[in-house]
Amino acid sequence: MKATQDFKSTQLAFAAYIRDPQHNPKPADVAEPRMAMYRALFFNNIEGFLSGNFPVLRALLDDEQWLGLVQDFYAKHPCHTPYFLQIPAEFLLFLQHERQCETDFPFMLELAHYEWVEMALSTSEEHIISHDKPLDELLNHAIALSPLAWPLAYQYPVHKIGPDFLPLVASAQPTFIVVYRDPNDDVNFIEITALTYRLLELIQAQDAIITRDSLQQLAVESEHPNPELIISAGLDILKNLAEKTIITLV
Repeated sequence: MKATQDFKSTQLAFAAYIRDPQHNPKPADVAEPRMAMYRALFFNNIEGFLSGNFPVLRALLDDEQWLGLVQDFYAKHPCHTPYFLQIPAEFLLFLQHERQCETDFPFMLELAHYEWVEMALSTSEEHIISHDKPLDELLNHAIALSPLAWPLAYQYPVHKIGPDFLPLVASAQPTFIVVYRDPNDDVNFIEITALTYRLLELIQAQDAIITRDSLQQLAVESEHPNPELIISAGLDILKNLAEKTIITLV
């Protein structure tokens, strides 16, 4: 039993030093060059994976800022998965719950989430089941939101952020976006209005809903003086979304 406990203690000390050598002692029985090699191997794997999945965020930070952010994540966040594809989601949890740095961009979490969505959709194992029905009869058909289409709302215009555009104050109105994977497995996005976002919410809340019912509910909620105008315009929008496979006919 003692040998097992000693081995576990050695493992914990080894891992602690690799994660955060500034605050944990080096294991006494391992040479410094070897520990440095192990640390570089593990850290560089994580850094490379994060920089590949969050390219816009990486481009906004200089090397010192980026490596400091990765080191903070590496040292503080207890990942609960051994799978590399799930590390970006762990990074989001870190930004949301553990990261504390007053000099971070105020939009960092939202931008990282937007970049994560692209990766999550591109690797999703979901697939679209759609029946081939003419769109000119869409009003009376049941529809559903594609599992590969995610309506999103952000305080910052994340799809426009880059080195030449760094908004430091949230927009007066939210930015609404739907990110989706098309039949060619390409991930795309379109900016949508608040009404379209609400319409997609209504559709998403049901396994299937008759198009007319969703549009009538939207017209009631909007309190528009001409409900038929909302229904007509909404139908045109849904036809366009159906062509992009953002919604599917059931």
